[in-house]
Amino acid sequence: MSDFTHFDGAGRARMVDVGGKGVTSRAAVAAGRVLLDRTTFDLIRSGGAKKGDVLTVAQVAGIMGAKRTPDLVPMCHPIALDGVDLSLTLDEARLSVEITAAVRADGRTGVEMEALTAVSVAALTVYDMCKAAQRDMVIADIRLLKKTGGVHGDYERQEEA
Repeated sequence: MSDFTHFDGAGRARMVDVGGKGVTSRAAVAAGRVLLDRTTFDLIRSGGAKKGDVLTVAQVAGIMGAKRTPDLVPMCHPIALDGVDLSLTLDEARLSVEITAAVRADGRTGVEMEALTAVSVAALTVYDMCKAAQRDMVIADIRLLKKTGGVHGDYERQEEA
């Protein structure tokens, strides 16, 4: 289990001790989407969803999700986030809500989980707000696009066209 940092030598779960690491600038970008049918897509675009402005509520929910990541993911450290930029856009060709989250912090550990959580919570909020109109929405392709900082170096996903 040496490749998994959240397990000790005996295979028991542990929270990684980051106390000895230096504080550095960290950033991460994650993305995902919610696939819709035409009716739901048009409801969101027109602002006609019964629960209100889907994209704005999901944006706020995603930001809140980033801030609450250590409450949701057991081995995540509480991090003082410097910024969370979450955007939701409608993709007509895909009939989807495209979600992107960029998170920044100065700390001893990365912010990938915060970016991924922001996208996930935003997607769940879109689903929640639209489930009366459509039950078969699909939350898809939640992924890390980029991360900078830390001992493991930078990462950038090579997206397929």
